[in-house]
Amino acid sequence: MKEPALALIEFKSIARGVFATDVIAKKAPVRILSTNPICPGKYMVIFAGEVADVEESLYAGIAAGGDMVVNDLYLPYLHRQVIPAISGATNIKKYGALGIVEAFSVASIVNAADTAAKVASIELVEIRLANGIGGKAYFVLTGDLADVEVSVAAARELIKAEGMLAGCEIIAAPHPDLIEKGVYF
Repeated sequence: MKEPALALIEFKSIARGVFATDVIAKKAPVRILSTNPICPGKYMVIFAGEVADVEESLYAGIAAGGDMVVNDLYLPYLHRQVIPAISGATNIKKYGALGIVEAFSVASIVNAADTAAKVASIELVEIRLANGIGGKAYFVLTGDLADVEVSVAAARELIKAEGMLAGCEIIAAPHPDLIEKGVYF
């Protein structure tokens, strides 16, 4: 894996978020995966790279963000499926049961998706972050029903402990139209 670490910072100021993103990119050789305004009027930056580089840039971004930082996340040993799921670059060949996990926090959902991918043999379909959904975030996963149940339960407990759980559902046998039309992504 090229990028074993990922970090995310949410800001309550768009201007400060742009400023902090510049600081992050200049501090260490990290790759900015996403940097943009998100609902409702916040700003988010997600970046990846080697563990030490991401950690150094995260601390610099938090310092630059100051009191405008809403939330942050640091995942030093990221599951390989997370970045493609955030980027919308997954290629699922066979769908099984579906699990959908929804949270009120972008950082919570990325952390939960990483956990879900690590606890059972599932595939992350997509991770949606804040835009067009009122600042909430969700992810969809697929796999054998038992694995989906284990992954969703782990993600649910993580988000519930933070007080950020918006909802969870499991569809044991999704209708072909649901898969074909991409209703969830």
